[in-house]
Amino acid sequence: MTRSNQTILAVEGLRVEFRSRHNTLVAVKDISFNVNRGETLGIVGESGSGKSVTALAVMGLVENPGKVTGGQLWFDAMGDSNGGVDLRSLSSKQLETLRGNQIAMIFQEPMTSLNPVYTIGFQLVEAIQLHQPLTKLNAEKRVLSLLQEVKLLPSDDALLEQYNQSNNPSEAIDRHKRALLDRYPHQLSGGQLQRIMIAMAISCDPVLLIADEPTTALDVTVQATILDLLRELRDRRGMGMMFITHDLGLVAEIADDVAVMYEGNIVETGSVMDIVSSPRHPYTQGLLTCRPNPDRRLQVLPTVADFMSITVNDQGDRQVTAKHESIAEVLNTLPEISDAQLNERLRHLRSVEPLLSVNNLTVSYPIKNAVGRVERVFKAVNDVSFEVYCGETLGLVGESGCGKSTLARTLLRLMEPSGGTIHFDNQDLLAMKPNALRQLRQDIQIIFQNPFSALDPRMNVGEAVMEPLKIFGRGNNSKDFQVRARYLLDRVGLDGSPETMARYPHQFSGGQRQRICIARALALNPKFIICDESVSALDVSVQAQVLNLLKELQAEFNLTYVFISHDLSVVKFMSDRIMVMNQGKIEELDTADQIYRNPRQAYTRKLIDSIPVGSLDKIRSRQAMRDKL
Repeated sequence: MTRSNQTILAVEGLRVEFRSRHNTLVAVKDISFNVNRGETLGIVGESGSGKSVTALAVMGLVENPGKVTGGQLWFDAMGDSNGGVDLRSLSSKQLETLRGNQIAMIFQEPMTSLNPVYTIGFQLVEAIQLHQPLTKLNAEKRVLSLLQEVKLLPSDDALLEQYNQSNNPSEAIDRHKRALLDRYPHQLSGGQLQRIMIAMAISCDPVLLIADEPTTALDVTVQATILDLLRELRDRRGMGMMFITHDLGLVAEIADDVAVMYEGNIVETGSVMDIVSSPRHPYTQGLLTCRPNPDRRLQVLPTVADFMSITVNDQGDRQVTAKHESIAEVLNTLPEISDAQLNERLRHLRSVEPLLSVNNLTVSYPIKNAVGRVERVFKAVNDVSFEVYCGETLGLVGESGCGKSTLARTLLRLMEPSGGTIHFDNQDLLAMKPNALRQLRQDIQIIFQNPFSALDPRMNVGEAVMEPLKIFGRGNNSKDFQVRARYLLDRVGLDGSPETMARYPHQFSGGQRQRICIARALALNPKFIICDESVSALDVSVQAQVLNLLKELQAEFNLTYVFISHDLSVVKFMSDRIMVMNQGKIEELDTADQIYRNPRQAYTRKLIDSIPVGSLDKIRSRQAMRDKL
């Protein structure tokens, strides 16, 4: 790659291998790219494509059995095209000095990056003092300034205006600031924690910031604010940035240039405008298209497999060829839902009795003081009423903390409400005795957000799928259980062979584990399934496959879904109707099209506006704004 006088990182021929006793996996295969000052390079690809390993190689954090076996990593804080240092030539001590000072990284999961037993203030001060010769008092002042920069604390002027009527404004402002420093990680939301990690990353004024999936598990609204913050910090500080994600629509919101990775190779590079408007490689075309487009009513989502074929040559190398000449050609092969079909489906759904009826449901938590006295009552679900019809998908959307998951668990009676009624299949769910409720659970299932934590790591996949069959006696012997488990695994797109059934959860990818959870949820032929953020942690390409699978299964088994997500584009694709929740209440409830095209509430509009569509108009608008700065 040709370096300019603005290039701060030049990766040339990088190769990373993971060696075991029996074979060698080449995770990154001789890739090259540049990162320039004040610009963002987006690195996009599915899990296993090598993008995070590339970032770790730049940071010098590849651990055994991984090893950087080739290439150069030229880092030049001054942006001199003839200068710089090869990061691979530095000692461990020199790399430690460089990390945090001139190169910083934001990891995907902030809770695993922060120590739960220390306060936020302690950890930020420690990070600063590790790299800068500041006293604790000056380090704390630096921390407070950083927290204002990442907008976790109001500015001094805003605080003064807030407390200027108090007896001692200076003391009140100091108390306000100290309250945040004294909080622990578990006392902050996901978006707040990610801002803490950004503050820590920029605390020593790095020249290069690496953001590795920094918004993957966040609400779309919080995700949008984090992207805005990163753009603002990049432009104000003149940092270069590597932004790593699996979502091309998301990277279009922040990147100047894009490198698309597939199986350790960079298969396509270019400006974000060129990549979005004219993707050349079929893999890029697939990534760009498989995210649900809320402006179209497709019956099924396109997947990466619709765009490319993989063949293996005589030397064992995998080669990718295009199945179609353009994105439009692929989309033209996918059926759309007409207005007539949509209206007929909605009419049919409402022609029968509701399968689930919820009336005035309330779930409350008592808030106690230090001596155990109840000070107030917090209503996580506040007087909610709705119905779900047999065969329908009701989408449930809202930000974290709006009450979605509490409502879902209450419908399953995993939590007890403080008021209201729930009727399922003409039975009073809240009046049921334990034995009757246990039998009813065969008809009501849930698919959780994190499939790894939902599966027992000590059970192989066959045992996990057969467990509900054994508990409820759905079979006469072990052969019956195995036959049913094999059928279910085959049906969700996994090989139901004895070899597959003998494997354990950690031996599968995230998408495969979610398919296993779906198979287990189907084991007892349920009528009703709650999907609680069941695709939010998946790559967009895998997400498309799982969403298509859920729709296929609904049609085959006449399933009824409550589909919970913070992403309105995903919910719109899946749902017949959408219910928007905010602060425990229903903001609005209507057909999916009506909610998206004509939202009545400002809160719903905010959710829609936060969908990362990566349109050319938005890219042009942001570029024009930057050019004016």
